Amino acid sequence: MAVVCNYNKREYVAGCVQSVVESAFEGLDVVVVDNASTDGSAEWIRSQFGDSVKLFVNEENLGGSGGFNVGIRYALEEGYEYVWCLDNDVLVDENAVGELYSFMEGHPEVGMAGSKVYHMEKPDYVQQFGIDILWDEYCCEAKYHGCLEDGTMPEVVYSDAVAACSVLVRASVIRKIGPLPEENFLYWDDTEWGYRCNLAGYKVASVGSSKILHSMGAKKESINTFPMYYAWRNWIRFFMKYTPKEKREDMCCAFLEGIFDVVYNDIYLGEENRAKTVMYAYDDAIHGKMGKAKEDKIFPVVHSEEKLTKLLMGQKEVEIYANGLDGQAEAFAKKVRAFGEKSGNGLAVRILKGHPFPNGNGVELVLEKKKRGICTFTMAKDIFCLDDLELHTWYVDEEERILASEEDLFLSINRDYSRKMFVFSQKGLFLSLTAAAGERDA
Repeated sequence: MAVVCNYNKREYVAGCVQSVVESAFEGLDVVVVDNASTDGSAEWIRSQFGDSVKLFVNEENLGGSGGFNVGIRYALEEGYEYVWCLDNDVLVDENAVGELYSFMEGHPEVGMAGSKVYHMEKPDYVQQFGIDILWDEYCCEAKYHGCLEDGTMPEVVYSDAVAACSVLVRASVIRKIGPLPEENFLYWDDTEWGYRCNLAGYKVASVGSSKILHSMGAKKESINTFPMYYAWRNWIRFFMKYTPKEKREDMCCAFLEGIFDVVYNDIYLGEENRAKTVMYAYDDAIHGKMGKAKEDKIFPVVHSEEKLTKLLMGQKEVEIYANGLDGQAEAFAKKVRAFGEKSGNGLAVRILKGHPFPNGNGVELVLEKKKRGICTFTMAKDIFCLDDLELHTWYVDEEERILASEEDLFLSINRDYSRKMFVFSQKGLFLSLTAAAGERDA
């Protein structure tokens, strides 16, 4: 049985279901679970496919894991041997499920098998071909991500997990390890599911002959911090539950440093809403507050341009020193030109090679330019690693952070010490709650 989970993706789900219905595999039943969509998705599916597709319409949004589990539980009740989970924004090859089924039938040691996932927008490039958990870095990695399909990749890849955008799972295995972790609501649920499968003694495979296209547009944080909250909370919680005892302290320190860097960076950029969401996600993760988040933990995404606006106000000319970062300089120049057009002050913008004062030279020239109304920006990889404490030129780094004032210098100089204080203040609590979570879920 194929189970498609949908939420407000009418423009995608119709194509997805059509591609599933057209599969060459005989006897494939299709279930669509709609998570209380408000865009008419359910009505559209009913009108287009009628009784050929079984439709469940949830009264509320249960998240990706909860939505899938409605269909999974139905499949188990009806006695299906396999469940094929599919995201609503995929298009499947007509042989995709047949290849997965043939492989599973010939490999009883495999509990779940995923497709080879290609980018919808760039179909010659692989989006992922299995997922590995990197225990030394406390993250996961999509195997072969961004690789051009040149025919040299293995036909079968074994890994820690596969993406739920296309995965065939034995019903017998689901009965042993449970359905998708519903408490996640969204993100990391498929990674944990695959890891549970491995822990239960079954292999997790990806089959190259099973091909699908997947759009990643839905994954982009655009209007609010909704994706950020679930990604961080579930990421932290996963490693709290499964990190071995001997590595828990290292794991806690790694996460605390990462959380601090994100929060410090976002506050520096004037994006306090992102910083608040990350702290809510961290707090909920360590205290086991899972499921659907309360609305007061999700905020609009606001990209502040206040600092750049103040710096450019009244300027006549802008010189940007690429400092070896040509692409970064071009992107920043585009932003400056856009400001000039919007403000109507007709800024002249020039990109120059190199650094304005290599080996300490050129400072007087830069100061003279300032007197004539020419401001200079210099590209940097990371403003927090600079040693220019005089600020004869303003700096912009890869994160579009600007170093241009004494306050900026203060924040830059004190970042490392502030990180140490944050880790010290939080590590004891984090470690004790991690131990409790690991023992409870062992």
